[in-house]
Amino acid sequence: MATSTKKVGGLAGVNAGESAICTCGTGHGLNYRGYDIYDLAEHCEFEEVAYLLLREKLPNKDELASFKKELIAARNLPKELKEVLKLLPKNAHPMDVMRSACSVLGCLEPEEYDVFKASFPNQQRISTRLLGIFPSVLTFWHHYHTSGKEINTESKQDSIAGYFLESLHQKEPKELWIKAMHTSLILYAEHEFNASTFTARVITATISDVYSGITGAIGALRGPLHGGANEAAMELISEFSTPEQATQGILDKLARKDKIMGFGHRVYVEKDPRNVVIKQWSKKLSDDIGDTKDLYQISEAIEKVMWDQKKLFPNLDFYSASTYHFMGIPTLYFTPIFIFSRTAGWLAHIMEQRANNKLIRPSSEYTGPDNKVFVPLNKR
Repeated sequence: MATSTKKVGGLAGVNAGESAICTCGTGHGLNYRGYDIYDLAEHCEFEEVAYLLLREKLPNKDELASFKKELIAARNLPKELKEVLKLLPKNAHPMDVMRSACSVLGCLEPEEYDVFKASFPNQQRISTRLLGIFPSVLTFWHHYHTSGKEINTESKQDSIAGYFLESLHQKEPKELWIKAMHTSLILYAEHEFNASTFTARVITATISDVYSGITGAIGALRGPLHGGANEAAMELISEFSTPEQATQGILDKLARKDKIMGFGHRVYVEKDPRNVVIKQWSKKLSDDIGDTKDLYQISEAIEKVMWDQKKLFPNLDFYSASTYHFMGIPTLYFTPIFIFSRTAGWLAHIMEQRANNKLIRPSSEYTGPDNKVFVPLNKR
């Protein structure tokens, strides 16, 4: 039987390639194309960061205005896609809806590219199309199956953050909520070779199309160990009515060795640098709505127990849960919002993989039996 001198679970610590897009662990702990996440989260709209990831520079005012116009034009849903969204069942998981919509769009508006010349002239156009259309997909499906209404994509909102909130709630969103959503989208936009991004790069390395890469990435993001953690965190927080109850409840869960979602991270050792930013927004929105259920205080109580007992820190997902909840977003839509954001990062990696492509084909360590003597069928 094959043996190994070193066991590495989940490829932890393995350098799987080079990238100029993102660093985890430099400066404050996270940078996009050299820019500190704290500077981007404080001073930028999400569209600026998406432009940075896709086009390798921060836009000036004219470039940003032009990019926003492209994104607004990309919100429109083809009638064929609307019919598909109406056919998908009301009880379908929203991530399945998003994944299916991306695949269908790839059939309706396929990417044309030259495999032999490695020429991909339409990838930027498809990038803006996907960023623009994903909020429309979720909100159209949502309203059709909750009220029977076929909403349109017309809106005065010039940002993805504002457009999504307006489309979801069918009214003009608070400016504070738009700012909170911008920040969340920026924090989620990119994170190096995470599971979904690596999935997109593996698919892209076969010289497949953009839609296949993004569809595969959405499938990877669907899992609770990756994108679904914010939904699990909201379910956890909602179990408790008071901070005191939360403290005892988490102690009981730890005693039972239950898994607590929203804490710790594969890359970060001491803290998730994104947490301090989203936690501030959770507090702001808690104050804004007059949180009568004390969800923010309950979250803090859970955070304290996890640190005191396990020295585990909250990651971005934990306070994102209450942040989204305070804006009236259904829990099952938390991970699709992740798609709105991380699509920018996925697309940047798809383009980078294409620019210097090599098929990704790692080896495995064999752990099966040694050679066996074959026994003919009539003697088994």
